Amino acid sequence: MASSPLEMASSPHFVIFPFMSKGHTIPLLHLSRLLFHRRIKLTIITTTTNRPFIARFLGWTSDDPNIIDLPFPSQVQGIPQGIESTDKLPSISLFLPFATATKIMQPHFEQALGKLSHVTAIVSDGFLSWTLESANKFGIPRLSFLGMNNYVGAVCREVFLNRLLSGPESDDDLITVAGFPWIKITRNDFDKPLNQRVPATDPHLDFIIESSIATANSHGLISNSFYELEPLFVDYLNSDPKPKVWCVGPLCLAEPQPPMVEARVDHHPRWMGWLDQKLAQKRPVVYVAFGSQAEISIRQLEEISKGLEESQVSFLWVVRKDDEETIVVMKDLEERVGERGLIVREWVDQMGVLKHESVKGFVSHCGWNSVLEGICWKVPILAWPMMAEQHLNARMVVEEIKIGLRVETCDGSVRGFVKADGLRKMVKELMEGEKGKEVREKVEEIGEGAKKAMAKGGSSWRTLNELIDELQRVRLGSDESKGESYIPVDDLHLLRI
Repeated sequence: MASSPLEMASSPHFVIFPFMSKGHTIPLLHLSRLLFHRRIKLTIITTTTNRPFIARFLGWTSDDPNIIDLPFPSQVQGIPQGIESTDKLPSISLFLPFATATKIMQPHFEQALGKLSHVTAIVSDGFLSWTLESANKFGIPRLSFLGMNNYVGAVCREVFLNRLLSGPESDDDLITVAGFPWIKITRNDFDKPLNQRVPATDPHLDFIIESSIATANSHGLISNSFYELEPLFVDYLNSDPKPKVWCVGPLCLAEPQPPMVEARVDHHPRWMGWLDQKLAQKRPVVYVAFGSQAEISIRQLEEISKGLEESQVSFLWVVRKDDEETIVVMKDLEERVGERGLIVREWVDQMGVLKHESVKGFVSHCGWNSVLEGICWKVPILAWPMMAEQHLNARMVVEEIKIGLRVETCDGSVRGFVKADGLRKMVKELMEGEKGKEVREKVEEIGEGAKKAMAKGGSSWRTLNELIDELQRVRLGSDESKGESYIPVDDLHLLRI
């Protein structure tokens, strides 16, 4: 029997629009799975090249009508034709022209929206700030997804509203964060242009401000975190009426897990066999991975290689670079350590690795997805941040929630060079030392909390249900809380001062 118009209108329908980057896309696909299993209709917006990945991840067919692919802009300066995801860019320096080019997709997005019926909400990545204008045209609530934790959001808000980086301090001097006096940051915890005392007009800064304004004026902010992990910072952000932060994570715990892994690799890839072997030998393994976009010099790779060799710890190292110099360094290391180490140059199911019983430590760039995966599988972290908000994530990991240690740089600065001896020392401490034992106990405790939050009746489970209910009320016209944004545009432009 066909559904009546009233029944169709009352059934939730979410449009999900991830940014074209695996680290941004995957959490929103996990969210899509959570929504799908709550019997919510989904429409996923992507581009032609990214469509197969999304279909595989969700276990849908590649021609599923609920995936709409829009044409990605062609002839963007510096970006080779056919590249539609940032992890495929020749250099991370091309991020800004890539992200800016997405604005050209707006007419295609609005054309697609015009063909959809009874959309309850649009969940859009924060980098796609222009989707707010589209959502407003159609009278649809827009929720922003930034993929960051609330500690970073709260600290950044305090830092920029109080102009804490405009003082005389050197790049590595500690600065007390107003509002959170136990937190100390340095100018080097922020990338350019945010760390400049007097930022000049800068396209990157313009992009950040645009994204911030769009998020501030959205109906809400979806957070890939759980309340019990950072209650003080969630409450701080929610002390203002809009945008409300909705903690619905860790999204990597969404069940059931996607069938994507089976589609991309063997059922038992060689690194899993190697991990099985280390487990049988009772040899704990440290997993080393710096994400898909970190740019590490050959000199630094040589020091990592030497440090892992001298640690005498078994290690699994995922290396994304494949240039000739890197290959030589990796082959030399393999010859020196033999079966004690394994270097992988292909895609790895990171969650599968971290779940493995032999993995007892994680040398990580502290991307938020990686931190959450470490928490969920109870693996302590040796924090080695590289870019973006990773330095603040590292501070949270080490100083706030205390589930990890910090890599030792040769000059003590947060962006300093890491020599082999400093890496060897901290890997040994993480895997065998007293401090390593303390953070291992802490990550066990927090990992249990993450699972409880996502389980039926847990805080994230309840929050997602509450969000769905509120959005339904808004769309059915029974919610009269639509008001002006609480953040004046001028406050966000303090980033320029």
